[in-house]
Amino acid sequence: MLWNSAGSITVLACQWLLTIVVVRLSGDYEAAGVLSLALAVYNIFAPISVYRMYVYQVSDVKRENTTGEYLTFRLVTTAIALTALIAYAAITCTPSALPAIILFALYRLSARIIEVLHGADQLNGRMDYIGKSMIAQGVLCFAEFCIVFALTQNLELAIGGMVVVTCLIGLLYDYPRARQFGPIRFGISRKKTHFLLLSCLPIVVAAVACNAAPSAPRQVLAFLASDSALGIYTSVAAPVTIVQMGASYLYNPLLSIISADYAAGRKRKLLTTLAKISGGIALIGVVCALGFQLCGAWILVLLFGPSIEPYTYLLMPAIASTIVCAYFWFLDNVLVALRSFRGSFVSNIGALVASLALSYPFISLWNMNGVSFTCIAAFAIGVLLGVIYLGKLIKEMEGNG
Repeated sequence: MLWNSAGSITVLACQWLLTIVVVRLSGDYEAAGVLSLALAVYNIFAPISVYRMYVYQVSDVKRENTTGEYLTFRLVTTAIALTALIAYAAITCTPSALPAIILFALYRLSARIIEVLHGADQLNGRMDYIGKSMIAQGVLCFAEFCIVFALTQNLELAIGGMVVVTCLIGLLYDYPRARQFGPIRFGISRKKTHFLLLSCLPIVVAAVACNAAPSAPRQVLAFLASDSALGIYTSVAAPVTIVQMGASYLYNPLLSIISADYAAGRKRKLLTTLAKISGGIALIGVVCALGFQLCGAWILVLLFGPSIEPYTYLLMPAIASTIVCAYFWFLDNVLVALRSFRGSFVSNIGALVASLALSYPFISLWNMNGVSFTCIAAFAIGVLLGVIYLGKLIKEMEGNG
């Protein structure tokens, strides 16, 4: 678990550092804007590739499906995701950004394919393999990007190099180790494919909506303003992701406890746990807001240089947006843990519809701050819908005694 955590943190840190390095090495925010746009588009379609199958795989203690079948299924879902992503990007993004968007998607999707091999590692008690693989991916891809981009100033070439590095790590490190636990034969029956596609579809659609809700206003900003404007906003908002990370570390270990309390009918304990987590998320938000209010401008200038100073006014709305988003993610995870797939679906779709409806008018009115205000309003609606469904679940506990 320590190896796995170390790997996850390394990957997250290196991906965050990319947003800083691309500004420092290019001297402006256009490349950062294209990179942010690529991430925003990828995030919409990533759940289709993942298809919530990692948890399914690592809990398959009866070995109902082989590693080869999971790997083949991931290739199928990845092909669907990539096809949809290219079509969507061609319609909604500028032609000049398409190569970077597609290459970035290939980079992230190749890591998702390797994730299936990590599932085999976890099933066989070797999560140290996972951690070492992710550390290698994070560090080597970051180093490759810095070297290539510094030498060529070509964003597409730098991202393409990350695709190559990731694939090599998968082929030379992950595949031989996963094969230790048994042969990996590609192929899956049509019946199994249909079963997996249909059984996980509702929560996959919800995940797509959840990722699309914050991505939509960023795309609208790039369309109405410029890639540079999106790069500026993304650079200012990058440090506040600590709020979401802190919140997830707070509630993820408690989801099993919440599920157990609900199943056992321990209503008071369930409500107490939910209240404590809600208070914890609020406390993290307040502490981070105070910290960034005092030191945020200094931190941004230190990271990105003096050119970011005129835009530090974007920081506080971005923090508020992140707090509301973090609480929505917590509520969505609770609904899934309590098997309220309909509640998760409705609240995520509600957030997405609100985001699509509000992005254009809010960004037209408030420019870059419109992205934050759109996310605040959209996820607040999602939270309201989620609370309604959670309230129904808790009320049903009374009927069960």
